[in-house]
This record gives sequence, structure tokens and C-alpha cells, in this order.
Amino acid sequence: MKRYELVFMDLDETLMDFKAAERYALAGSFKEFGLELTSDTVQLYEARNSALWKALERGEVDQERLKVERFKQVFQALGWAVDPAVFSAVYIEFLSHGIYPLPLAEETCAYLAARYRLAIVTNGIAAVQYPRILDSGIAQYIEAIIVSEEAGCGKPDPAIFDYGCKRLGFYDKAAMLMVGDSLASDIQGAVNFSIDSCWLNASGKPAPQDGPQPSYEISCLGELRGLV
Repeated sequence: MKRYELVFMDLDETLMDFKAAERYALAGSFKEFGLELTSDTVQLYEARNSALWKALERGEVDQERLKVERFKQVFQALGWAVDPAVFSAVYIEFLSHGIYPLPLAEETCAYLAARYRLAIVTNGIAAVQYPRILDSGIAQYIEAIIVSEEAGCGKPDPAIFDYGCKRLGFYDKAAMLMVGDSLASDIQGAVNFSIDSCWLNASGKPAPQDGPQPSYEISCLGELRGLV
């Protein structure tokens, strides 16, 4: 097995359950504004939010706009007179407390940190991601937290890995591994940066042949122990 020195880990849906954090934040912020949160409203938000994050990955929208635009679109679709910027600030505060580690997240980070330098690379909002990491059990094992908002770019742009390497003072690409659940951002980002990757494929769906191909594939975090 190839010897690595630095492991980049994705955060959401790799180490933490972001969907659970979203549900918590939506429930809290809607209640704060006295709004009814239905399953249809959640689906509407998820669709608009997902489309905007994909646009962000393509470089079509920046993060500042995304924060507010997703709620602007939802409220316009529902015909609600709610200030999306004010609502967004409340939502982000709730989201920053949404700490839901996935099974074996802390154990996996402990295992990796004992053997490699370990950094998180996440497409996200700094005010959300930092508290979720620092207030969780995984923080003690992480050497660096690389957030797209601070880097000025996000996965799959290889520039976010350049930013991480400068933060860490480490540049040997042959000794780096990226672990994440998203083919479009994590694995494509690793391919774009010319480093090895490990795809966390919890659903068991095969990778499209015309998409980025991971160096390794696992179905749960525990399988990393037998891999690296």
C-alpha cells in the first residue's frame, strides 16, 4: 500500500451528517420567525439550495450571494414577505450548532491523526463550519481546517488544495490523499489537483464511467483502517 503523509478529509456527509444539521437549523429558524415548516417547504429549500451550491462549484455564484439567494428564492416562491438576509443570519447561527457526527467519525480521525497529518477541506461557510468542528470530538485530531469561504475557492477547484498546502507547508502531492463522499467536488477536486482520492460510497452506487474515478472506494469510514 502506498505510504501517505497528509490526508485531506471532507466534512459534510463524510464526517458529519449535514442533512440532520440542516433540518435542525430550518426548524429553529422557521420557529424563530413564526413560520410554518412543512415537508414541501423543506423540499423546496433543498432544491434551491442544492442548485446554488452546484452553481458555486461551477464558479457561477459566490458564497455571499448564495447565503441569501436561497432564502430569497424560497420566500418568493411561497409568496412570503420575509427579509431573506435577516433570515439567513438566523439560519446560519442555528446551523453552526448542528453537530451530528456520522458513525465512526471520531474513531477514524483518531486513527488517521496517529499516522498522518490530517486536515479538513470543506465547501462551506466559515461561521458554520468552524463551530461545528471545534465543538465536536474530532477537533483534537485536525491540524488544519480549510474552508472554501476563506480560501476564496471551493472543491473541485484545485486552488483550494493549493491554499491548504500553503497553510500546512506541505507540497508532496504523491504523499497526499483526499477522502470524501462527493464525486463532483471531493474526487474531481483530487483529480484536478493530481492527488489520490478515496470515495466514501455509502449508497453503493457505481461511479459513472464518464466521471472522475477515485483511487480507492469504501462503503463506510471504518474501511479506511484496512486501506491506509
